[in-house]
Amino acid sequence: MGIRKKSNKNPPVLSHEFIVQNHADIVSCMAMVFLLGLMFENYKPHGALRQAAPPLPTAPRKVTAKAAVVFVTLQYNVTISATEDQPMETVTLYHYGIKDLATVFFYMLVAIIIHAIIQEYVLDKINRRMHFSKTKHSKFNESGQLSAFYLFSCVWGTSILVSENYVSDPTSLWREYPHTMMPFQMKFFYISQLAYWFHAFPELYFQKTKKEDIPRQLVYIGLYLFHITGAYLLNLTHLGLVLLVLHYFVEFLFHISRLFYFSDEKYQKGFSLWAILFVLGRLLTLILSVLTVGFGLARAENQTLDVSSGNFNVLPIRGFFYCFYYILQLQQEMKQRKREGNKHYTLQGEIKKKSVTTKGKPSKKERENGINGALTSNGADSPRSRKEKSS
Repeated sequence: MGIRKKSNKNPPVLSHEFIVQNHADIVSCMAMVFLLGLMFENYKPHGALRQAAPPLPTAPRKVTAKAAVVFVTLQYNVTISATEDQPMETVTLYHYGIKDLATVFFYMLVAIIIHAIIQEYVLDKINRRMHFSKTKHSKFNESGQLSAFYLFSCVWGTSILVSENYVSDPTSLWREYPHTMMPFQMKFFYISQLAYWFHAFPELYFQKTKKEDIPRQLVYIGLYLFHITGAYLLNLTHLGLVLLVLHYFVEFLFHISRLFYFSDEKYQKGFSLWAILFVLGRLLTLILSVLTVGFGLARAENQTLDVSSGNFNVLPIRGFFYCFYYILQLQQEMKQRKREGNKHYTLQGEIKKKSVTTKGKPSKKERENGINGALTSNGADSPRSRKEKSS
């Protein structure tokens, strides 16, 4: 993530610099178009007004409202009875479909707007006060954005886990699979997650990311999208939610520790706590994954592939899940080793600098008596010259 330099000169309209500087306003206008589309509903006059009123062009308005609803609200809702004893009480559940792509696109625009607000009104003000270098500036922006997202996602995901009793009953992770129906909060959580990680692609352009950092960022974003999309499409939303909350909490601790480290380089306690929780989080993730996929789903009665009913509980898909999980764990382990290596090289560089300065700086006694037998500037004899005179 590069540094965005603001200049007083107005760049040409629709140029690269113009789009980068005003991308939040452009995206806000695009989102406003969808919201304005909700205001135009079909108008039907009643009674005598129906005969007296001239025919209105209601078709475009009706089409506009229907199209806007697809982008703004969640689709594929089903109303069912809450309990068999009380059929009058109903509950609304959701499943996924192709129209979810439109909803993800709209909330991707919202994520770009929120990203720009946090950057301009929070992070940029802190950067101007702290006077960070270019490297620290980009890392501070990255950690600031991700820590805010991870904190929000952890709180939201935990509230869903508690409200749906997934914490008190771990068997709900695999019981009654496939989990084709989702409550509103569950589906909105997954739509928001997909929207956020899709918004990271245009942010690489808006934030002027360096070319050498783009491949690393693409792999990082792609792994998140692959994990979230896989859990969403394979109806493993319960397990995916638990794993995301665990992973986000550990990553939040790392990025918030890095923010404190940039403000005070003596702060190292957060990284020590993160190293411990990183191992515990990976261990707990492994246990839950093996327990759900290796034991719960493997012992289920229905193990036939049925796309229409949403059942993907077959051996090849479970094996693919294990392979992908291994790749994800390996990538996280390599990233941790790289972080520890960068920290080690930084400490070694500081130690070398200190040793060079201490070797090059003479002591007070050496300044008085001279160094290596040479005469000092005050004309005093060195120990070697005094010995020669005495002889």
